[in-house]
Amino acid sequence: MNTPLTLRSQGESLAAHLPPLLAEAEHLAATVLLGDHGRRRAGVGDTFWQYRPAQSHDAARSIDWRRSARSDARFVQDKEWQIAQSIILWVDQGASMGFASDDHATKADRARTLAMALAILLSRGGERVGLTGLRLPPRRGSAQLQQMAQILSEDDPNDHGSPDTAGMLPHSRALFVSDFLGNIDGVTAALTRAADRGVRGALLQVLDPQEEAFPFDGRTIFQSMTGAVRHETLRARDLKTRYLDRLAARKDQLQNLARTTGWQFHSHHTGQPATQALLWLYGALERQR
Repeated sequence: MNTPLTLRSQGESLAAHLPPLLAEAEHLAATVLLGDHGRRRAGVGDTFWQYRPAQSHDAARSIDWRRSARSDARFVQDKEWQIAQSIILWVDQGASMGFASDDHATKADRARTLAMALAILLSRGGERVGLTGLRLPPRRGSAQLQQMAQILSEDDPNDHGSPDTAGMLPHSRALFVSDFLGNIDGVTAALTRAADRGVRGALLQVLDPQEEAFPFDGRTIFQSMTGAVRHETLRARDLKTRYLDRLAARKDQLQNLARTTGWQFHSHHTGQPATQALLWLYGALERQR
């Protein structure tokens, strides 16, 4: 039977990874300062946005006669778009995302922080956010964000994860974040299913600077994070051209996949400012409305 002391100890252990991830994501989100203004557009709502000249398709009852009386033209009030949408996130929690070179953040830390910061911005804008695979259906509120941070802090024992589209609502939006260096078949299948449901979104590839530059020379041992794959060479530099060609081909493959399914694609590495990627993500999902 759990005692209060045991419950407290278990609770502190469970929340150990939560405050750092949320605090870092909150800080990153605060640097962007988007708030509700990023959602401003004409649509269904009660909040006044702007006056615009009346058009032939506007009904007479929609004319603002008081504003129109001050000029020779007729004007209509546009209301601010206020319909909340659902955004589903998938962040690769595979072991390969734990890689980091020099003093850079791990790919996992950058991916999780970006996903959480985006979720915070979207939630503040009135949107519902959740996780793929029925793990966390889209909702609003701080409790939702805390639960999301807790789930995203977990690790997958496999080298690479794969997105699960179960529970993805038709005509919603989605974000997939990964290094996308593993088998791409799962990503292709997920995007195809998402597109069939009218889901639009963004692919964000997160890489380490070493994975972009391949600065290796001489005797080098390459090993996956789980140790399942291992390769030793005495002439690492001879592999550079072939590696960079394959990386470029993978990026092209992801770009083409995104284009054919109506998604957006962007590649980001952990040596770059996180704010750049966050601004791109927010803009990419805004374009998918």
